[in-house]
Amino acid sequence: GGSERNAVPPYTLPALEVVNHRVMDMPMRVSALRALGAHVNVFAAESFMDEVAFAAGQDPVAMRLAYLHDPRARAVLQQAAVASNWAQRDATKNASTSVDGEWGQGLAFARYKNTGAYCAVVAEVVVAERVHLKHLWVVADIGHVVDADGAINQLEGGAIQAASWTLLEAAKFDRQRLLSVDWEQYPILRFEDVPEVSVSLIDSGEHASLGAGEASLGPCAAAIGNAVFHALGVRVRDMPMTPEHIVKAINAVDGETSPVI
Repeated sequence: GGSERNAVPPYTLPALEVVNHRVMDMPMRVSALRALGAHVNVFAAESFMDEVAFAAGQDPVAMRLAYLHDPRARAVLQQAAVASNWAQRDATKNASTSVDGEWGQGLAFARYKNTGAYCAVVAEVVVAERVHLKHLWVVADIGHVVDADGAINQLEGGAIQAASWTLLEAAKFDRQRLLSVDWEQYPILRFEDVPEVSVSLIDSGEHASLGAGEASLGPCAAAIGNAVFHALGVRVRDMPMTPEHIVKAINAVDGETSPVI
């Protein structure tokens, strides 16, 4: 249950088909840590929106705005672009040096469950031997804000957790049991790797509260993936985005004819 969460993109598209494959016979009991299907579904949809923008030669923000008609959705996307200085993205990329790695910036948007909070995230990365996440800008419309500090903490915590999933976390198992049984066997984001996180809330005073709990996780994962593509020019579709998966994506570029999510 929950595997279909955010599987329907928020854009007004001329044609759309969504297929949910629910596997009932699992070799071991599994569950989501948080956000259920939203994490991977938003990653897939927003990665593909970037691929479409790239193929069409359009700016990723402009591409999304062309098919995003909800004014609240447009507002968080536009504010995230302003907060992160998105307009200077290409100039910053051209001016960056490769001493520390390749610089990239990516963006993603989702409305949690398609009925909850609106959230846009911009990620800044430097990719060298691995992905170094430098900064996350999170803009959310959660309706009427009761406790701003608590809401900001929820959005920041969700983004950091999703960053850890996206870059590091993976449980190892064999056909019979889980092998990642302690923190030595299960990689997780350390304090020295936590990026700077800037969170902004939009509250017009006209809407009911929506909740902030899991709104930032899907957009954060997709924004990191899109930033890695901007840095390397290679689409990494496997999470976590470890050096091994990045090398695999680079090696697979030759002979790839169409994007596959």
